[in-house]
Amino acid sequence: QVQLVESGGGLVQAGGSLRLSCAASGRTFSTYTMGWFRQAPGKEREFVGMCWSGGEVYYSDSVKGRFTISRNNAKNTVYLQMNSLKPEDTAVYYCAAETRTPYGSSLYFSVPGNYDYWGQGTQVTVSS
Repeated sequence: QVQLVESGGGLVQAGGSLRLSCAASGRTFSTYTMGWFRQAPGKEREFVGMCWSGGEVYYSDSVKGRFTISRNNAKNTVYLQMNSLKPEDTAVYYCAAETRTPYGSSLYFSVPGNYDYWGQGTQVTVSS
């Protein structure tokens, strides 16, 4: 069983920055593929980006160039640095872990149903 705990959400003005953290339990965090998703009210859960176990990252077009994902395996933590935030980035942000399929494609890992574990989410609100 893997537990994920997000933190770092909050209220920020447009153009500002936030850094989200996702702390994971488990002894083999370095082998997990980690994903970030978001869900705005009335909308489906949306892929934001992901990080393979080797550190390679992949982003959705909507956040590419503004958001950066990184991981610290020594701390069992993955981060989402969000810059140049826009009101349309307002959502609950979730991290997710996939623990069984380390070599899937970016398309595979962009699908929420392909992840084993989810955090509780953290609210990000961007005011205009």
